[in-house]
Amino acid sequence: MTRYWFKPKRYGYGATPVTWEGWAVTFAFAAFIIGMSVWRLRSGVPAGEEWFYWLAAVLAAAVALVVVSYWKTDGAWRWQWGAGSNSNLGRE
Repeated sequence: MTRYWFKPKRYGYGATPVTWEGWAVTFAFAAFIIGMSVWRLRSGVPAGEEWFYWLAAVLAAAVALVVVSYWKTDGAWRWQWGAGSNSNLGRE
């Protein structure tokens, strides 16, 4: 039995954390982004290689978060219109 960390969002596309593991992954991602941004701002160099490293690290972390959350979501990622939504896209 697989224990899922995320569930599909009620409105929109994607997933939201529902267990402490999901929240830990989400907070770790946010802490990493904040840490990398502080490092980038404190470096004192206006442009150059550090900017590329910051962008590459942020993109890699975002891809990792999406992959983990997709893999650990209970259900499919699709556009949701609320409770009981189906494929009619909100039309009667």
